[in-house]
Amino acid sequence: MDDKASVGKISVSSDSVSTLNSEEFVLVSGLGDETPSTNNGSDDEKTGLKVISEEGVSFKIVGNGSEQQLQQELEDVLMDPSVTELVGGPDHLGGVKHGYPTTAVPLRSGPIPPKLEIVLPIQGAQESELNERSYRDEPSDLSPGTPVPDEDSVVFSKLTYLGCASVNAPRSEVEALRMVSILRSQCQMPLDVTLSVPGVSEGTVRLLDPQTSTEIANYPIYKILFCVRGHDGSPESDCFAFTESHYNTEIFRIHVFRCEIQEAVSRILYSFATAFRRSANKAPLSAKASPDSDVFTFTVSLEIKEDDGKGTFSAVSKDKDRQSFKLRPGMDKKIVIYVQQTSNKELAIERCFGLLLSPGKNVKNSDMHLLDLESMGKSSDGKSYIITGSWNPNTPQFQAVNEETPKDKFMYMTTAVDLVITEVEEPVRFLLETRVRVCSPNDRLFWPFSKRSYTESFYLKLRPMENKERKSNSDTLYEVVSLESETERERRKTTASPGIQSCGSHSSTVPSPPEDDEEEDNDEPLLSGSGDVSKECGEKILETWGDLLSKWHLNLAVRPKPLPALVRSGVPEALRGEVWQLLAGCHNNDHLVEEYRTLITKESPQDSAITRDINRTFPAHDYFKDTGGDGQDSLYKICKAYSVYDEEIGYCQGQSFLAAVLLLHMPEEQAFSVLVKIMFEYGLRELFKQNFEDLHCKFFQLERLMQEYIPDLYAHFLNLGLEAHMYASQWFLTLFTAKFPLYMVFHIIDLLLCEGISVIFNVALALLKTSRDDLLQMDFEGALKFFRVPVPKRYRSEENAKKLMELACSMKISQKKLKKYEKEYHTIREQQEQQEAPIERYERENRRLQEANMRLEQENDDLAHELVSSKIALRKDLDNAEEKSDALNKELLITKQKLVESEDEKRRLEEESAQLKEMCRRELDKSESEIKKNGSIIGEYKQICSQLSERLEKQQTANRGELEKIRMKVEGCEKCSILFSKEGRLKVLRTPKEGSEEDTDEEKEALKNQLREMELELAQTKLQLVEAECKIQDLEHHLGLALNEVQAAKKTWFNRTLTSIKTVTGAQGKESV
Repeated sequence: MDDKASVGKISVSSDSVSTLNSEEFVLVSGLGDETPSTNNGSDDEKTGLKVISEEGVSFKIVGNGSEQQLQQELEDVLMDPSVTELVGGPDHLGGVKHGYPTTAVPLRSGPIPPKLEIVLPIQGAQESELNERSYRDEPSDLSPGTPVPDEDSVVFSKLTYLGCASVNAPRSEVEALRMVSILRSQCQMPLDVTLSVPGVSEGTVRLLDPQTSTEIANYPIYKILFCVRGHDGSPESDCFAFTESHYNTEIFRIHVFRCEIQEAVSRILYSFATAFRRSANKAPLSAKASPDSDVFTFTVSLEIKEDDGKGTFSAVSKDKDRQSFKLRPGMDKKIVIYVQQTSNKELAIERCFGLLLSPGKNVKNSDMHLLDLESMGKSSDGKSYIITGSWNPNTPQFQAVNEETPKDKFMYMTTAVDLVITEVEEPVRFLLETRVRVCSPNDRLFWPFSKRSYTESFYLKLRPMENKERKSNSDTLYEVVSLESETERERRKTTASPGIQSCGSHSSTVPSPPEDDEEEDNDEPLLSGSGDVSKECGEKILETWGDLLSKWHLNLAVRPKPLPALVRSGVPEALRGEVWQLLAGCHNNDHLVEEYRTLITKESPQDSAITRDINRTFPAHDYFKDTGGDGQDSLYKICKAYSVYDEEIGYCQGQSFLAAVLLLHMPEEQAFSVLVKIMFEYGLRELFKQNFEDLHCKFFQLERLMQEYIPDLYAHFLNLGLEAHMYASQWFLTLFTAKFPLYMVFHIIDLLLCEGISVIFNVALALLKTSRDDLLQMDFEGALKFFRVPVPKRYRSEENAKKLMELACSMKISQKKLKKYEKEYHTIREQQEQQEAPIERYERENRRLQEANMRLEQENDDLAHELVSSKIALRKDLDNAEEKSDALNKELLITKQKLVESEDEKRRLEEESAQLKEMCRRELDKSESEIKKNGSIIGEYKQICSQLSERLEKQQTANRGELEKIRMKVEGCEKCSILFSKEGRLKVLRTPKEGSEEDTDEEKEALKNQLREMELELAQTKLQLVEAECKIQDLEHHLGLALNEVQAAKKTWFNRTLTSIKTVTGAQGKESV
């Protein structure tokens, strides 16, 4: 739901989680976590435990009792009034929504504030189980183990961090509880930590080391999306967790903690609620400027760049006529923002903490998507700031601006930049709404276009802050009064009926514009759903409501006695969803919830009327104004479900307004249940029955009450002929929800659910009484116009509406008096019927039947038109079906033909496969025979080699023997031994005697001859040896070749077979051709 509506959803069912949109904070608690406290903040007589709240209210709790008493008193402390402003107690935390911007907010730095301690005089293990410290703006002594945060915070010790995990649905209670259960059961190494929760939305949640107080991790509040605790009675009842956006918006993690004292879980969740709540306390940027404010003018330009495919980004062009950017789908883009101050004292921009983008116009803050910020710096001339962010249009959230736009059409795109200005207290958001067209990639995007950027001027009104308003060490000099663009100024000047300016932050309410004569004279009626409702409420009031709800939940069948008085003052906005369900008796509505889920699947006979009325319901409210949006979708389902549920009444005009009011405070299922209760048990459906007979009775009762309370106005209306049904029909049928501002509408529903439908008379009389002076001066037409336009407008002021409701509650209208008037009405009706002449009665009946006949004829014409249209549509569908059937028959014939061809091909391939197998078998046999043959050759070769080796050895042995014999002979011969040495070499000897020279020469000659023969024989032996070795080498070479051939034959026979098959097949094909 839109944050600007300033309405919270409170439900005792966890189903509320499923109805929340994408950027809202939710706190979910199991039912019945603790016994609610009845301490209303005034029990000053107790002593022991003392807590001082932020506003200085002190609470004292007895601390000298037993352990159970101590825990009970601690539960009372956990009912902190500073956070019950949003919840009614620890049992009713589920489903509270706190709107908050998606952008970051800078932390406020300041001096170290003092601490407020919870002092427990009891000695023991529980002395430090719940250690809270609140920090203020005055210095104090801090213990060595106390962390020193930068902002107001509450510190919780004795916690165990169980770990974190990634989650796909960060706002799903079911998935969060599942992860809590898993991490609690599977955590192997839990970590003792101290948790520091800030008191403001600009702060940061910190995890601290309990021993050294050093920071372990921190999570800014604006990144925390969801908080949940374990259900009561389950093992996870002492655990809580929160989900946060990790690094960017597409990665989410859940962090799980366990508390040693279970009651501390509620207090921790309350602290988170306080941080979320205080995000709405900022003054909106569009609030009315004070007379002493200064105006600072900024010029902001937008440029879009696309990837040109060359590694660079080029600026896209704009259409000359439509002034719209021309984009191409699927291309990476960059957003470039130029910010330049053009007037007044120069303000320094410290940093940009958010560049956001969303398709559409007038988008909600929660629909903006954060882009990746690439850079920020000053231009070369130093006059402007340049912020650049990358944009991937292929992500699902940008699908609308990534699809080709129809010809002659365009769409809107909203860009926002959040800036921190050094001397300004709060961040400033500049919002740019531009036209874009997504063109075909083939379109020419250069010559027909002019400038390439969009420029808008903004007027920032600031008010200088006084010294007492500033932080002691802060550089803040100004606070924002308003921020307005040039477009908004022109629109405001040209619009006759000024509306409420939207602001950058949706988390705070915008005050209603003051009433003036110009608006009173405007003929345009106030749109339904106008006005904003603030969640701000006094602490005492919230504390009182918290105590009442705690007691009420103990016995839901009996309403507490103080309830009517509290309801007359108005139910706090944050509690309305829960209180309305309890007042209507919907605390146990499971059967209606299940029935609703069945009803929305059925067809409604009044679907066209429902669809027509949905677009006219609350058009001024952001949640319902978008056609096809979440609000209209939920409203359609509720109205459709009721029309099916109540077949007698079905859907009647006006039901959608009441359903929309309920839907603003609770999920669809609970809204449907309360609607059923109001229609059946509060008697609203009786007004629609029997030709609105009961409604005419209400008109008669109202006129009789006017005659008693405002006789002069009654007489004036009687003279004018102005009857109650002319101005009060919508008051009764829609319970004032159709035309009046929401603040007044919600208060009326408070009273109606508490006191019954008779409250409508109180409000109607109060309206007539406050407008008495004006109505007495008007004629018939003027009075009707007055009821239609000025009356609803004057109650846009919350003060006027409060005065009206106080007057309505002060008027005492007894049920006995209403019963008396009802009897008078029926008596008069009976007398009229008796006194009426038969002819007149028949004429009246005839007119009624004629009107019914005309209505039925009109319905018949409509049905006939629908029938003809349906027949034409059916004829077209039939023709299309026949064409499709013919095309399918043709495809079937083609498929059958392909099937026959495939079967033939299959048979041919099977035959070829058989032939191939046969060829493979033959080749295999042939290869085996060759292998055997080669094996025998190799065996013979080895045998020959062995024989040659034996012969060679024998020859060598014989040669060595002969040589040995020769050597022995030489050694045995005296002459030869002289000539030869032992090694067989020839000796050179000197001749001793000349006489024996001739004998010696002969012997020498003989020996030489013998030696030559021996050398010759030796040479022949060596030659034979060499030849044998050559033969051996040759045989080994042949053996290697044979082995290679065998291996090659084993590898290539299949390839050769396939080649031969292909050759044969090709030859056969050529012959057949």
